[in-house]
Amino acid sequence: MHVSHLSLHNFRSYGEVEVDLAPGSSVFVGANGQGKTNLVEAIDYVATLTSHRVASDTPLVRADSDRAVIRASVVRGDRTALIEVEITPGKANRARINRSPLPRTRDIVGVLRTVLFSPEDLALIKGDPADRRRFLDTLLVLQTPRLGGVKSDYDRILRQRNTLLKSAGRRRDAELPTLDIWDENLARVGGELMAARIALLAALAPYLASAYIQVAANAAADRQVATAVYRPSFEVEERAVDAESLESALLAELSRRRRDELDRGVSLVGPHRDDVTLTLGELPAKGYASHGESWSFALALKLSSFELLRADGDDPVLILDDVFAELDLGRREHLAALVGSAEQVLVTAAVAEDVPAGLGGRRFRVDDGGVTRD
Repeated sequence: MHVSHLSLHNFRSYGEVEVDLAPGSSVFVGANGQGKTNLVEAIDYVATLTSHRVASDTPLVRADSDRAVIRASVVRGDRTALIEVEITPGKANRARINRSPLPRTRDIVGVLRTVLFSPEDLALIKGDPADRRRFLDTLLVLQTPRLGGVKSDYDRILRQRNTLLKSAGRRRDAELPTLDIWDENLARVGGELMAARIALLAALAPYLASAYIQVAANAAADRQVATAVYRPSFEVEERAVDAESLESALLAELSRRRRDELDRGVSLVGPHRDDVTLTLGELPAKGYASHGESWSFALALKLSSFELLRADGDDPVLILDDVFAELDLGRREHLAALVGSAEQVLVTAAVAEDVPAGLGGRRFRVDDGGVTRD
């Protein structure tokens, strides 16, 4: 799988831009603020419908414009598909495949698959649980697009349940029968989402252990085992990993915590409060891993994601956004060797010399709102 052409209309800093791409590596070089990251962000957005830089769509639309359009031609085997996303802040976004409108924007997810690594990914190790949940859910939907509907349903149920809890205030009488219905809905969809996350981490485990050893080849022997374990926000039996068991456990916990939730006016239990514990050897990575180990772990998470998706039969597009400047020469060369077999690698860099020669391929100069091939 690779992107053969990218077209942007009023996306970020670009009014209009057209870029021809090819399999192998493509390197975008330009000074900070010239728009090189905007290009790969756009490609990742049409794959995931999320940005790795901002939480809302508003910054994606060029100033003084009311909408942005991303078009990408995706080659998969002997077939090419044109995928389009129209981003309109404050309104529902729209998506098309081969010019045909889709009933739901999220139906576009899965046509293109990407794995992006950037300096922001250090938050996977050092940041809040929300960063790790977002990583899990993005990968989950790329691997199994129908789960995008499950995640969307859960978010909707959670919002409506929170609204009910806030309006209920401190009432704890029979006036809240509706809350029982929302408990059941939250437990049903939440149990399915939790089960999918747990299964994903189980599938990712061997790839993660291998990737960390490859990335951190010089790490001490007792710190080389990298693991990721799902941590629900409440006590769950270790063998409860299927959706039905997790639904029952979640429903029981919702009942137990109802008084607390009514007091606080917010849902305190569910996958929206779960976390992933990352460990190196016997120690949690957060708070114990050095800066270099944290970088290696974050990169291992992304490389293992790539290998997991690749195991389905198609290479996702691998994006390395401004990462080589953070690495010494030896690690740069090592990373280039690790990703060299990918069908398509897109790289951004402020300085051309930061990119190892092993990632030769096409070179583009990004300057003053334009993209030209060197």
